[in-house]
Amino acid sequence: MPNPRVNPVILVSPVENGYVAYDPVLDRLHHLNPAAALIAELSDGSRSIENICALICPLVPEMKPEDASNWIVKSIDAGLLVWDDSNSARASELPAVALLKLTKRLKAAGKVQTAYLCGKRTVELEPDNGDAWYEFGEVAQCVGRREEARSAYQEYFDRNPHDGEIEHLLIALRDEAPPSRASDRAIQHIYKNFAPSYEERMVDDLKYAGPARMLEAVRAITGDRNDLTILDLGCGSGLTGNAFRECAENLIGVDLSNEMIELAQRRQIYTLLECAEITDWLNRGDTLFDVIVSCDCLIYFGDLTNIVRAASRRLKPDGIFAFSLERGTRAPFHLTDTGRYNHHPDHIRDAAAACGMEPVTVTEGFLRMEYGEEVVGLFAILRNAHSDDHTNI
Repeated sequence: MPNPRVNPVILVSPVENGYVAYDPVLDRLHHLNPAAALIAELSDGSRSIENICALICPLVPEMKPEDASNWIVKSIDAGLLVWDDSNSARASELPAVALLKLTKRLKAAGKVQTAYLCGKRTVELEPDNGDAWYEFGEVAQCVGRREEARSAYQEYFDRNPHDGEIEHLLIALRDEAPPSRASDRAIQHIYKNFAPSYEERMVDDLKYAGPARMLEAVRAITGDRNDLTILDLGCGSGLTGNAFRECAENLIGVDLSNEMIELAQRRQIYTLLECAEITDWLNRGDTLFDVIVSCDCLIYFGDLTNIVRAASRRLKPDGIFAFSLERGTRAPFHLTDTGRYNHHPDHIRDAAAACGMEPVTVTEGFLRMEYGEEVVGLFAILRNAHSDDHTNI
């Protein structure tokens, strides 16, 4: 009788309490407890069922020989194990190109554990495929395998040194001292790739609540005014501008990404749109605004002092700067493995004080989802401290 062995198509990975084994042909995920994982390890084609039972039972006293034998038979029926003389099984392993496509499809469907298994096998089969390393880095990061993500991204970056986004991510993954802000190159790369699916992902998938929460906070100060001159800083596709258009007589948008500016233009809600780096744009002009709003943009800045100072000089004496951030617990700020910065609330107050701005409100609340978890945001409103009236704009 032939010996049992793990089906070559099966992708296996250790987890906290055993193993997971994924069948990419049948799209079936098996969860193996420690005893089952040990049986699978022993099923390498060199041992009979009797030999495996004789080895496993002393190691797992609660398991009887018939239990181990029955598990092997059921696993063969399920396709997890095969008989060692099964030539069709030997030939059944998916090629790298099919595994890479499957990795992308599973990741898009939110099946990150199985995507990780497929991605890992893909780079084993094609270690010179930069695209495969990129996909594996992303899914390894999703499942919390930080060192594997760092190594995979490094392999990709060695082949694609022009990728500013991965260059920036590697700073965080190597635990290096972070720059004061993400580079222009990194941001442009991120949003060039992000633009085609930006609104679908932000609104539908991530339940992005930043613009609505920011509008509510600003309305608490401005009341029902609809004649404001508003600057949408890091305007992106215009989600924030669309929320604030009801308040605006003039609405200006500035963003570093050409692709995002093109999306914003389609809304036809802006008086003016410009593609520029936002700190430089603020420092070059002299138009004054009632409100400067920035949603999900300053997450690419570490130290906020320079951008707050630049915004303050473009506010009317009673103007406000309203922005959202990701809340952090490490003061003053921290570059996370996502490539975005989170901020401690105290840093907002410190930056405001350094720039002659008065913190009106700094509140916490739901910002969006990420990897199935809620991201807590900080929603800040700073007022030009030169204002003589601290009641209304």
